[in-house]
Amino acid sequence: MNKNVVITGANRGIGLALVKGYLAQGCHVFAVCRHSSTELNALPAVTITDVDVATDAGINKLLIELQQVTIDVLICNAGILRDESLSNLNINSIRAQFEVNALAPLRIVSALQAQINDSGKVAMITSRMGSIADNGSGGRYGYRMSKAALNAASMSLSIDLKQRNIAVGIYHPGYVQTDMVNHGGDISATESASRLIGLIEQLNISETGVFKHSNGQVLPW
Repeated sequence: MNKNVVITGANRGIGLALVKGYLAQGCHVFAVCRHSSTELNALPAVTITDVDVATDAGINKLLIELQQVTIDVLICNAGILRDESLSNLNINSIRAQFEVNALAPLRIVSALQAQINDSGKVAMITSRMGSIADNGSGGRYGYRMSKAALNAASMSLSIDLKQRNIAVGIYHPGYVQTDMVNHGGDISATESASRLIGLIEQLNISETGVFKHSNGQVLPW
């Protein structure tokens, strides 16, 4: 396919599985992370390390490393999950999740927007926990709020980038067996990545800004 694909949070879990999936399709993959992993190092991707997407220095390094790259697909996958309750409301934890889960993807798209091909694609890996209508269990304040904010930002991006025919996909990956959930999910990272790659391949401007489960179901805001 020879597409240039940039993936954040690429050293493990869904991000690593996305790297493998796109490499298998013949794409040029730029794998972005804070720290690489043995599995990622074994792959023929261009690995960009020491990028903390929640910092000015991290965004600047990403921009420098990719300054000569024309991007066909940009996947903002990096995220963190913490656990707060009403009786244990850790505001610093909530702020950290906003920085990584909501503000970082917006900053990345803003920094790299000139390098995204007209008719390129942006994929935001969010969560159905960011759905207000779908919240039936409460808690997880920082994660829910940050993912809802990411969804709102992604919708605005879908409008602002539409004039360049750049489509924005907003995807819940499923309940995936990763370190983030202590491997308690119901699908593997490989299956989730395969589904996401399929959805991104099908994504076009007529469906920009749609919030979807990786199984293709449209999710409520």
